[in-house]
Amino acid sequence: MSFKHRLMHHGNAIGVWIHHAFKGRLDAFGDQTVLMVMSPGRRTGRPRSTMVRYLDHDGGYLVWGTGSGSPTDPDWFCNLRHAGEATVEIGTRAETVTATELRGEERDRVWRDVVLAKVPGVAKYEAKAGRIIPVALLRPVTIAGPG
Repeated sequence: MSFKHRLMHHGNAIGVWIHHAFKGRLDAFGDQTVLMVMSPGRRTGRPRSTMVRYLDHDGGYLVWGTGSGSPTDPDWFCNLRHAGEATVEIGTRAETVTATELRGEERDRVWRDVVLAKVPGVAKYEAKAGRIIPVALLRPVTIAGPG
């Protein structure tokens, strides 16, 4: 594991610890919002938690996998892609979500018109990565009541 990868791993562990220790009260700073996404590891099946930025969009949460400009998609996004479902925590509220990776024209439109429009700074990571940054829409799973 490279030094950069270890540093990112430890930074994420600290972010998850802060999220739990402060019950999500420090998850937002300025107009930046983050959530904790928990999904099973695609190789081990063990739960993995990662803090990621998100935007409210179309009744769900948009997340994107810049990996801080890494040339490969981040592990958390690969796990999410593989599982198709996850649990997210925003503050102290947890909910199950389905994950739909946006593709083609829809992905390009949402990346340009929503993500880059609201968070223009992520463009530098796409340029550095030299790859298409994956985008997913996480939609809360609604549980039907008795009836």
